[in-house]
Amino acid sequence: MRMHTDEIDSTPELVRALITEQFRQWADLPIERVDSSGTDNAMFRLGDELAVRLPRRPFVAAALNKELRWPAVLAPQLPVQVPVPVGIGEPNDDFPFPWAVLRWIDGRNPVVGALAEPEALARDLAEFIQALRKIDPTGGPAQRRGVPLGSPGRDTPTREAISQLDDDIDTAAALALWDRAIALPEPPGVFWSHGDLSPGNVLVRNGRLAAVIDFGGVGIGDPTVDLVIAWNLLPGGARDVFREALDIDDETWERGRAWAMSIALIQLPYYRDTNPGLSANSRHVLSEVLA
Repeated sequence: MRMHTDEIDSTPELVRALITEQFRQWADLPIERVDSSGTDNAMFRLGDELAVRLPRRPFVAAALNKELRWPAVLAPQLPVQVPVPVGIGEPNDDFPFPWAVLRWIDGRNPVVGALAEPEALARDLAEFIQALRKIDPTGGPAQRRGVPLGSPGRDTPTREAISQLDDDIDTAAALALWDRAIALPEPPGVFWSHGDLSPGNVLVRNGRLAAVIDFGGVGIGDPTVDLVIAWNLLPGGARDVFREALDIDDETWERGRAWAMSIALIQLPYYRDTNPGLSANSRHVLSEVLA
């Protein structure tokens, strides 16, 4: 099922044709669609060691340029694996956007409520965020979510989403939380942040963080948005461990909670009928932040 009105269809047959035309050395490898709740790219496994990523929408093609450049720059300074491209595909008559071949990273997406070692995973995630923030931001791209909560591009769609969810959540509580958060002072300075830390964008092995994927939103700005993983994945006890490991003050924690709520609010009505996994996680986040 399509998630977007401007979505481009992709199939294993299309991937086979693209690989055969542009990367003959991999033309005989098996191709398998990867089940994912990802909204921006379709993913296919190519043999045992490679993955193919095709943008679903026109605006995602521009974000792909970040994925083709910055993970290779950041990877040596991060404590876990990140996806680094090994081939850059060109648009053609069958597919209108650039696309990428990357190294396959073994692991699985963690499942909310079924984490093997939630507190250890919380510390791993905090270590990743700390390492990312320590990297020199000079010359980095802008982080589209690294903006003040009260900026029109975030405040307006958040309030519009709340108005659509009378039957789903306590909208008065959501508005009260949002109004308090946007009145908080913004933190000084800008840093690297991933921008979309969620269960679908982290991989675990044996209960521990093995990789962070999907760097289409990476950039420089207010890094508070990376705290959303505390609500979209971690249970309460591990959430406390995560906060302590990052030494987060009350104001920053409240901004992080508001970011988690805002993202979930906007996702829920948009993906309600087209992305069950993401809709379920959005409901989970809203239950956690409004509890």
